[in-house]
Amino acid sequence: MVIRKEIKVGVVFVIALAVLIWGLMYLKGLELFKNNRTFYAVYDHVNGLVAANPISIKGLQVGQVKKLYFDQKNPQKIIVELYILGDYPIPKNSYARIFSSSLLGAKEVEIVPGDSKIFAKDGDTLISLTEATLGEEVNKQLLPLKRKAENLISSIDTVATIIQQVLNKNTRDNLVQAIEHVKQTLGNIAHATHNLDTLIGSQRKNLSDIIINIESISTNLKDNNGKISNILTNFSNLSDSLAKARIPYTLAQVNKAIADLDSTLQKINRGEGTVGQLINNETLYKEVEKAARDLNLLLEDIKANPGRYVKVSVF
Repeated sequence: MVIRKEIKVGVVFVIALAVLIWGLMYLKGLELFKNNRTFYAVYDHVNGLVAANPISIKGLQVGQVKKLYFDQKNPQKIIVELYILGDYPIPKNSYARIFSSSLLGAKEVEIVPGDSKIFAKDGDTLISLTEATLGEEVNKQLLPLKRKAENLISSIDTVATIIQQVLNKNTRDNLVQAIEHVKQTLGNIAHATHNLDTLIGSQRKNLSDIIINIESISTNLKDNNGKISNILTNFSNLSDSLAKARIPYTLAQVNKAIADLDSTLQKINRGEGTVGQLINNETLYKEVEKAARDLNLLLEDIKANPGRYVKVSVF
């Protein structure tokens, strides 16, 4: 059987076309004869991500971005198709993070595995996450420094204005005078220090004697510590004895005796009682005096003439 030339050319063309398609797919990372899955992620901003950007898991490239397009239901969102090769298990709560893989700003999508026990299936939508660009990070870090620098420059300008207003001619003259006064004060302090040093030098012996006397006094106090303790103990015992002596009761008794004596004297002055009558009644006083005088004469007569009054009989 003779194969026509046109058929041979057609077969070769088909084979070549298949090899070409396979080669292009291989170069793009889309292998036809290998298990593959497609996942989706929805972003507000893709930061320059384009189709054919690589997709990696823990640094290992596992696929590439297949397509990017706006969501027809919500034009504010961008849908990214993630073409994944192989059977690597991807948890359902994994993140599809867009980040810059180099300082030049080349974009890449990293699949950050989650901790879910349920794995994503072909066609599932992963959680989207966008990393700030290098410029945004630099601006974020430099913005506080910029604000501080602006505030610092404003403060320096304000201080310079204040200094310019304050340091006029009168103020400068006053500052010169103040510096002169400070110099004079420092000179006076130096002179006073010199005089004090001289005085201390001349009185060094007296100061030494004073210190020796103070040490002697402290030594005596230390040596007589026991005696001082005994004196304090005696004072304490004396105070305890006075507290136990019932001094208030004794004073109350003395006051009562004085009051009774005062009452008795008042009664005597009023002529009450025998002593009062004797002191205040002159007639009674004279009678008592006369009786005492007669009694005295009687005693003298008895002494002179005992026989008149005492008779002795002898049998």
